[in-house]
Amino acid sequence: MDVNNIQFTKTEIQIAKFLFKRYKERHNPRQLARILGINHAHANKLCNLLAGKNLLVKEEIGNSAFFSYAYNSKLAIKFMEYMLSQEEFPKWLSVLMHSLKKFKESIELGLVFGSSIKSRHFNDIDILLMYPAGKSAGVKSIKDEIRKSGLVEQPIRYVDITEKDILKNKEDKAFYSIMSDNLVFHNPEKYVEVIKKCRK
Repeated sequence: MDVNNIQFTKTEIQIAKFLFKRYKERHNPRQLARILGINHAHANKLCNLLAGKNLLVKEEIGNSAFFSYAYNSKLAIKFMEYMLSQEEFPKWLSVLMHSLKKFKESIELGLVFGSSIKSRHFNDIDILLMYPAGKSAGVKSIKDEIRKSGLVEQPIRYVDITEKDILKNKEDKAFYSIMSDNLVFHNPEKYVEVIKKCRK
């Protein structure tokens, strides 16, 4: 099966991304319908279609079917890397996105999380930066540069972390919330790799 020859609807992609990012959970179509604001029968049909396309794993428990992402499928992983590289950020974050490009050479992974990705009415912006300890001086000077430019009006709160820290904190509730509810602004391939490691 070649992923390029398969068409996906916007809702199918939404379900696949939602389940991929929630690496500790599995959901039934009723839960997904409620969370994503879609019709239950439609969610059920789409989950089964995605399982048929080898992107989701279906598990029957009693009379219910639960779905999780097919993390062990190479094709499903490639699909997710591609989909995350196409993630659309809200228009109100376009100035921020321009500023965050400055981190490109210094970090291994960058995420935006919190209220700023959900609503245009937010007080601050939450950013996770993952990079090796040796890059901290460079990262600090980019943060200063962004702050001094004054282009981003709201204060930015950074969570600076190494890959080791992510794996150490993967069971932490607040940290899981960051890793599972975000938009990836830098290196979706690394995000996918880290999520796979967090599942172990």
